[in-house]
Amino acid sequence: MLNISNNNINKKVDLTRFETIKQLSVRPYFKTFNRLLKWFLIGSVLFLLLPWTQNIQGSGYVTTVSPEQRPQTIHTAIAGRIEKWYVAEGQYVNKGDTILFISEVKEDYFDPNLVANTENQMKAKMLSEGSYEDKASALSTQITAIERERILKLEQAKNKIEQSLLKIKSDSMDLEAVKTQLKIAQTQFKRSQDLNKDGLKPMTDVEDKRLKLQDAEAKIITQQNKYLTSKNELLNARVEINRITAEYTDKISKAQSDRYTALSSQFDTEAQVNKLQNQVTNYKMRNELYYIKAPQNGYVNRALQSGLGETIKEGTPVVSIMPSKYDIAVETYIDPIDLPLIHKGEKVRIWFDGWPTIVFSGWPNTSYGTFGGSIVAVENFISTNGKYRILIAQDPSDKPWPKQLSIGAGAQTFALLDNVPIWYELWRKLNGFPPDFYTPKQTNESKK
Repeated sequence: MLNISNNNINKKVDLTRFETIKQLSVRPYFKTFNRLLKWFLIGSVLFLLLPWTQNIQGSGYVTTVSPEQRPQTIHTAIAGRIEKWYVAEGQYVNKGDTILFISEVKEDYFDPNLVANTENQMKAKMLSEGSYEDKASALSTQITAIERERILKLEQAKNKIEQSLLKIKSDSMDLEAVKTQLKIAQTQFKRSQDLNKDGLKPMTDVEDKRLKLQDAEAKIITQQNKYLTSKNELLNARVEINRITAEYTDKISKAQSDRYTALSSQFDTEAQVNKLQNQVTNYKMRNELYYIKAPQNGYVNRALQSGLGETIKEGTPVVSIMPSKYDIAVETYIDPIDLPLIHKGEKVRIWFDGWPTIVFSGWPNTSYGTFGGSIVAVENFISTNGKYRILIAQDPSDKPWPKQLSIGAGAQTFALLDNVPIWYELWRKLNGFPPDFYTPKQTNESKK
């Protein structure tokens, strides 16, 4: 018996008189069981002290490192009608190979000579632009000639003013001379009268002096008329300057207005020429869009449109292509609680669907069928599935990934963190704590 209780039955009952008790007491099973239990407990304690690599597990699928290497769908840039297929599904195509030909369905582009007709319109507008430019140049020459003529006319009018001033001065001097002669004639006439009264001069001399006096009075009136006429000519010359200025200003303004009109028409025609050039370029590029070509080397996965004569709109997917050369990667997702523990450049172990695998996540060195990876991108915005996206590329220091991997194949990942005892990891799991936070070591080069 185990003799667990303090009240042993041996003291009250004599067990030796029972044959069964005698046989049980001599059997070795209890000793073996106790020994096994002892070693099991020792092994359990040692097992709990073994190191365990903390990790963050995730699930995802195989993709490519570069976006241009991923499967892509080719869309039509214009609306059209399917006329001819040049490829079949699964066929290899080179960059620039024709995949599909579509015809026009919009009435604005039905004209087969649309590009040539538009080019003719553009040439006509260019000739019109040249005509307006020549007209503007001719008007500029005309304005220059009018300005020169205005300068000459003004010089001529100024000379006439100078002449009028000189004539006024001359007539003024003549008028003063006539006035002097009149005074002399009046003095001589009065003296003759006085001498005639005294009997010293005959009456004929008095009459002669009277005639000279009348002639002097007549001359002074004539000279005054000349003087006034000279002043009037001066005023007319000044008025002529104003008239010439106004006349040629009007001519120049009209010529400038015509020139600006020609320039405006020239610029408007130039804008129309540029618009037509744009249309010609657009029409030429549209003609090239009738042939849908492969953007890169790859394989035709699937024709998304079928048949002939089917009408498709702009942006309609036509065919999907898988690039022939690509660098595979794994796109996996982790929980938000694990995001602070993930850093770029960390090592990750991966196992792919379809490859035999024996995984011990805490002992990566003892796992079989896993492949090494390195984190190249960590998305900082949560995805629609409530997790964060991580991109993992091949680890060049580890064995290469299988060449038979295809894009979209499933993959399981676990990122390696700190090494801790197994008992600590069990305690952490039972309490729901996250793995230990740590910061990756930086090299001297990265610090620089």
